[in-house]
Amino acid sequence: MEHVYIEGKDKHAPTLLLLHGTGGNERDLLPLAEMIAPSASVLGVRGNVSENGMPRFFRRLREGVFDEEDLKYRTNGLKVFIDEMASKYGFDRDNVVAIGYSNGANIAASLMYHYEDALAGAILFHAMVPLRDVQLPDLEGSPVFIGAGENDPLIPMDETKELAKALRNVNADVTEFWTKGGHQLMREEIDEAKSWYAANFQK
Repeated sequence: MEHVYIEGKDKHAPTLLLLHGTGGNERDLLPLAEMIAPSASVLGVRGNVSENGMPRFFRRLREGVFDEEDLKYRTNGLKVFIDEMASKYGFDRDNVVAIGYSNGANIAASLMYHYEDALAGAILFHAMVPLRDVQLPDLEGSPVFIGAGENDPLIPMDETKELAKALRNVNADVTEFWTKGGHQLMREEIDEAKSWYAANFQK
């Protein structure tokens, strides 16, 4: 997968896995990582599915309806890719925290739905339920930040609440933060995610 890896100053900090929204690329969320955790190493990844020329992490059948088989396949592929990159770049595979927006947040959530050890935690901006009718692994103590907009035209509030509940039901430590905004990323969400990250990952 097309990617960028930048080693951070703090070798004990998590490596941040940056997962863009539809039409983005591996560098889209670098400014976000700089705002949230400026001393952490980052692995920015470009989705290798194309939708009308726009990179995504998995296929969808239409707006809000995922190709579930492709999602499962791409989720496994991303996990294997992270494993390979940890070996290549020498970062701690057990200390990877995802920062995902929209489509990127959805595949980050899918990683947590499928694997108890894929991520040490996640910041999910404007995410949906990736899959239903699946048995989630025990995510005991895994910290998850969910940022969402009350007026998001693409993601109903109930959808985000369902995602948060599903993660809590398998013992993840979920923090929800709601703005009055829509699908766009709000500065207040980023500030709140920064505080959450500091509380959970900066010793």
